[in-house]
Amino acid sequence: LQYIVSCVSMSGGISASIATSRLRAEGMGSNDHAVPFLNQNYEALRQECLETGCLFQDPSFLAEPPSLGFKELAPYSAKTRDVEWMRPTELTDDPQFILGGATRTDICQGALGDCWLLAAIASLTLNERLLHRVVPHGQSFQEDYAGIFHFQFWQFGEWVDVVIDDRLPTKDGELMFVHSAEGNEFWSALLEKAYSKLNGSYEALSGGSTTEGFEDFTGGVSEMYDLRKAPRDLYRIIGKALDRGSLLGCSIDITSAFDMESVTFKKLVKGHAYSVTGLKQVDYQGQVERLIRVRNPWGQVEWTGAWSDNSSEWDELDPTEKEDLHLQMEDGEFWMSFQEFLRQFSRLEICNLTADALSEDGLSHWNTIKFHGMWRRGSTAGGCRNHPNTFWINPQYKITLLEEDDDPEDDEVACSFLVALMQKDRRRYRGQGQDMHTIGFAIYEVRDKGCQNVHLKKDFFLNHSSCARSETFINLREVSNRLRLPPGEYLIVPSTFESGKEADFVLRVFTEKQSETDMESCRTMVNLMDVSSTVIYREYDMDKSGSMSSYEMRLAVESAGFKLNNRLNQVLVARYAENEAIDFDNFICCLVKLEAMFSKYCQFLLVLLYGIL
Repeated sequence: LQYIVSCVSMSGGISASIATSRLRAEGMGSNDHAVPFLNQNYEALRQECLETGCLFQDPSFLAEPPSLGFKELAPYSAKTRDVEWMRPTELTDDPQFILGGATRTDICQGALGDCWLLAAIASLTLNERLLHRVVPHGQSFQEDYAGIFHFQFWQFGEWVDVVIDDRLPTKDGELMFVHSAEGNEFWSALLEKAYSKLNGSYEALSGGSTTEGFEDFTGGVSEMYDLRKAPRDLYRIIGKALDRGSLLGCSIDITSAFDMESVTFKKLVKGHAYSVTGLKQVDYQGQVERLIRVRNPWGQVEWTGAWSDNSSEWDELDPTEKEDLHLQMEDGEFWMSFQEFLRQFSRLEICNLTADALSEDGLSHWNTIKFHGMWRRGSTAGGCRNHPNTFWINPQYKITLLEEDDDPEDDEVACSFLVALMQKDRRRYRGQGQDMHTIGFAIYEVRDKGCQNVHLKKDFFLNHSSCARSETFINLREVSNRLRLPPGEYLIVPSTFESGKEADFVLRVFTEKQSETDMESCRTMVNLMDVSSTVIYREYDMDKSGSMSSYEMRLAVESAGFKLNNRLNQVLVARYAENEAIDFDNFICCLVKLEAMFSKYCQFLLVLLYGIL
């Protein structure tokens, strides 16, 4: 019964729960059965074009100025003047989708600040299986060409299939944005267009973290390393990550806006996203030299220090060993010593692949727990611990860590796990003047059995310190941390830094061992017969204003016997509050509705239970 009530309360009804289960059972949302973005079915649209003899024109991402951007690429701005949208068949006599295999040299940056995305695409090409999860097979400009292509991206817990036409923005007959060095190869330009459509415009892709692209191409989870505080075994960590098909990126921090994309004396670009593509140990002057290979998505501007393309260090190597390292002049890719890498670069990002992206049975798989939630002003957007009066209203999620690690550090009994908090769809709001919120999370140990299955209140957080938290609150799409805690029950509280900031989010917890979860408490208890709703209203109208705030209403509803989760509290506020205030009549209506709904569900569950027995 407890499990069934939970399903009813969290999904908004039995039918919704069954429908969701059915879709998941059919594989909808997996990479093999992606959800059609904007309900556009690639095969149906392509077949229609072939039957009518018309090339596809996408009505949901028009070849017009608004698809370019909203500020620097706004309609009628200098940068968008004289832009012409052209198909590859109009740009060259022999257009190819992929020519000689998709490689990292196919990705050259254009007039868009999306180096972070291109660095992620370059890393993706190192794993053909992962690449073709994003770039489906069977697309070309020759066989049954209809001007339509499609790509698949992971979005906040599920895969979506994005359809585009192949009209690309050009100036003077040249592609404006990403392009291949080959000139007649277009998979990377079309992939960039599909990702732009997913995020609202090309300009929405300007600026970002490589981890964002990594995750949207794999569904994996990312970690970030500060190279000034690099762990001693980082070279081994990178090697294992490359062997497992993980995606890696690196960058040099900037100290001011003037540093952005400034070039150092030895030709490294600050504030620019690079991809890490290889490691190698060589015998140099009788000693082992550890090298690392890095790529600039510009396709040019390379490191000129030791172990660069023209450096004298290569003359000391055996010719066969040198040939294995595939040196090519000015292709954007270069080698450098690992110690120099640690000195020159500031940050390393690694995207760990989850079980569904791994094909090798021998690789260890994460156990994944996923929660979808939202912050809403007046009900669930409490801000960080700096706001003690409202922090408690944030969503709360309980996990139980059951098994300690097999290889404990310093004989410490602990469970390793990784928490990743991701805010949804923020790029799509850039055209409306919004951007990423500053987000983070805190974790609390829950020892008191009386605190289980309830939404913990203000007093708990005033009297208990967090046992772990995100290293920082940051305005990136995702914040993540690898943590180790003793076996036990813990509460994760995700929040924005400021209170009242609205957004949807997904919280993922990855554990090396098994764990259990208990989503926000949804049990409802009715005892209105014993408690006067009038007394409750007067008690929680604390300022005696004649109406209650959303916070006061939440406490009053619980005092009346209804223990509700954040989703239901948010719905009640939206339904019964006027200008975020709830008067007595609306409060009574709310309680009557809750009692009626609970009675109905109880009757349904009793019938269901009777049928089972």
